[in-house]
Amino acid sequence: MSNKYVYTFGGGKGEGDTSMKNLLGGKGANLAEMSGLGIPVPAGMTVTTEVCTHYYDNNHNYPGELEKQVEAGVHHIERVMGAKFGDPKNPLLLSVRSGARVSMPGMMDTVLNLGLTSQTLDGLVEKTGNKRFVYDCYRRFIQMYSGVVMGAESEHFEKIIDEMKTEKGVTLDTDLTVDDLKTLCDLFKARVKEDLGVDFPDNVNDQLWGGISAVFKSWNTERAVEYRRIHGYADNWGTAVNIQSMVFGNMGNDCATGVAFTRDPSTGENRFYGEYLVNAQGEDVVAGIRTPQPINIVGKKDDDEKSLEEIMPDLYNELEGIYKKLEDHYKDMQDIEFTIQQDKLWMLQTRNGKRTAQAAVAIAVDMVEEGLIDKDTAVMRVEPEQLDQLLHPMIDPNVKREAIAKGLPASPGAAVGKVYFTAEEAHAASKGGEKVVLVRLETSPDDIKGMVVAEGILTARGGMTSHAAVVARGMGTCCVAGCQVLQVDSDAKIASIGDITINEGDPLTLDGSTGEVMLGELPTTRPELTGQFGQFMEWVDAVRTIKVRANADTPHDSEVARKFGAEGIGLCRTEHMFFEGERIDAVREMILADDLAGRKKALTKILPMQKSDFKGIFRVMNGHPVTVRLLDPPLHEFIPHTDAEINELAQKMDVPAEKLKAKAEELHEFNPMLGHRGCRLGVTYPEIYAMQTQAIMEAACELVRDEHLIVIPEIEIPLVGHLNELRQMRAVCEKIANEVMERTEQKIKYFIGTMIELPRAAVTADEIAKAADFFSFGTNDLTQTTFGFSRDDAGKFINEYVEKKILPADPFVTIDQNGVGKLMKIAVELGRKTKKNLEIGICGEHGGEAKSVEFCHNIGLNYVSCSPYRVPIARLAAAQAAMADEAKQ
Repeated sequence: MSNKYVYTFGGGKGEGDTSMKNLLGGKGANLAEMSGLGIPVPAGMTVTTEVCTHYYDNNHNYPGELEKQVEAGVHHIERVMGAKFGDPKNPLLLSVRSGARVSMPGMMDTVLNLGLTSQTLDGLVEKTGNKRFVYDCYRRFIQMYSGVVMGAESEHFEKIIDEMKTEKGVTLDTDLTVDDLKTLCDLFKARVKEDLGVDFPDNVNDQLWGGISAVFKSWNTERAVEYRRIHGYADNWGTAVNIQSMVFGNMGNDCATGVAFTRDPSTGENRFYGEYLVNAQGEDVVAGIRTPQPINIVGKKDDDEKSLEEIMPDLYNELEGIYKKLEDHYKDMQDIEFTIQQDKLWMLQTRNGKRTAQAAVAIAVDMVEEGLIDKDTAVMRVEPEQLDQLLHPMIDPNVKREAIAKGLPASPGAAVGKVYFTAEEAHAASKGGEKVVLVRLETSPDDIKGMVVAEGILTARGGMTSHAAVVARGMGTCCVAGCQVLQVDSDAKIASIGDITINEGDPLTLDGSTGEVMLGELPTTRPELTGQFGQFMEWVDAVRTIKVRANADTPHDSEVARKFGAEGIGLCRTEHMFFEGERIDAVREMILADDLAGRKKALTKILPMQKSDFKGIFRVMNGHPVTVRLLDPPLHEFIPHTDAEINELAQKMDVPAEKLKAKAEELHEFNPMLGHRGCRLGVTYPEIYAMQTQAIMEAACELVRDEHLIVIPEIEIPLVGHLNELRQMRAVCEKIANEVMERTEQKIKYFIGTMIELPRAAVTADEIAKAADFFSFGTNDLTQTTFGFSRDDAGKFINEYVEKKILPADPFVTIDQNGVGKLMKIAVELGRKTKKNLEIGICGEHGGEAKSVEFCHNIGLNYVSCSPYRVPIARLAAAQAAMADEAKQ
């Protein structure tokens, strides 16, 4: 029995449904589902993603059965639509579009108006009674097909059009006559022959198979591959191809086309939101060629705008009924495309709409309150990484701002950076460390490389559903679109707004929430997380089982962490405290000391400073655990290395420069990250760890005694690889801790544990657990020592490893579960074999990355710890991990 590769839809029936997205792609599955719901959908068929996989696995060849199945699919479309593909008198025109299992807006190719040939033109003219419409479709088709399928340069066709308009003395395409359009078609075909050496295809089946192949090939274009890499989508998913009857929004003033969202995709407000154009094709709306109009009266910004609700009220009411039906059916905000052809409404697409983080939270909370979904569904609706958008800066409301222009608020947040006019220049500047604002006339999918590195995007053209707006919202990037007073000349690297000139490299500030554009760099602030966000996070916390702490080294960072919901400090790096003010002088005095007495004298100066820091952090974390990591980096990091810096420091410290140079040479190591650092320093200089333990315990005891606070100190010994290292350091810490408690007459519960950041520590965790009250995975170093990668140098080649599929992802960003993760599992099992209830957490930056948090949940960690601003992300990821785990049981 042959495999089924083609699924039809239309005429009130669909062979597929939304459960088949992996096979039919999101677009094809939803078109079939809509057909089954009785919604007017132009008839069509979907060629499955399996064909795409076969196409690439078999040197761009198709399965043998496919041609007959596509032919049968064409007959299905012909029966439903009452027209015939290639028929001279009653021609059927088709569109060919991509459709992956997830939305990839603008990343793959589309071909419209297939079926226009020298034999079918007259039949379509007679059928429509509109010769101008037919030849406008034909010139669009030649231009699109030549570029997408045949590889012609689209600029050549634009130049021909511009020359024609100049010759005729007109400014708009719509001002060209029928004869002008006929001439354009001939000029286009002649240019194809000149450039490519072949005739433009005049056979409908050749056109169809050319379009199908072009869509499959577009799965592996540079922009599509880059988009998948950015979003973590698999290359082997493939795309489906949707072949559908054309319906036309450009046959006259009784026609229109539009894009809409069932709720506001920027704010989440429950209002029908969208844009449309009369007498236009769908790409005109999203391409920004003409400025679209608001779909309804409530969306109007001035009286000159004409909404669909006003000019076609009956059709608007029908559309409103359909959108409500779709949202109620899918129980999610929908992104819909529609065309009105001669007063008949057709739905071309529905899909779950991309939205900002603000909108995602608002829609989730509102839909729970409306009874559409439950709280668990709401929690699963928001991507953890999306929350990062809510933690992005906004322009300081206390700062005076002077907007030089205003566009559409396409994606919220603030962006401050230097202006660049091409994706390539923006990408290069970003690699050089600059913050970038990408300024374009309009963006296209080819700009993805620059868009992904930009702090913000500013375009002169396009609406709220333009490419720039949709992609920016998906990435959480600030965007101002359709700034019509903006003139852009990317070749000259210059833009202007009125008499204001903006050059490449000039600083610019964007407010994606208001659409305002400001010269210079305005200060920004972080948002407060209240209202619906607070409600949403309450639901999150109710289902997660793993705790979330923060990495924080100061009282201020600790306050931020608590505000974002941190349940303790998972990593307080004490060495960061050593670099401030006079402290560094005392640290250097300790390093230069010739004997124990000299080191202790210097440490005595550092002690009160450390104690003050710990008090500040313990106060903020009242009642929550604080893990303090004792000194970890090698001592050479605290002294300068250049002659000029050494001479300056020698003068300041009143010591001979030669002594400083000699000490720098003495401390020099060929591989300091694997050298004299961590607990190795404590073994050699136990007085350092003794001082730090004293500062920790005095701060804790005094706060308990004097301020009646609850302090839970966890003293962490770094870089342990052997049980005996931890035993020695534990003895030092316990001796000091007991002395402090006896002297202050306080008895507090404290803990001593270690970081697991070396492979040997992981595989001997059962031994190390004998001397540990807790483990904390330092996954930055564990990744480094497992792979043998220097984390400071791996950035030079790690992206190439990912691009060449050597690694699935950067292991310093997401945990390498097959290698580093396996060591973590071994350590958890061995550690709890020795101590059943051993507390185990993670404090590397992986603790704020969603996939890594899920992995930590799955191997049974007690907590994750991450930077303060990623705490909400970790909380949501932990909740979703718990729900996914429960669903498996």
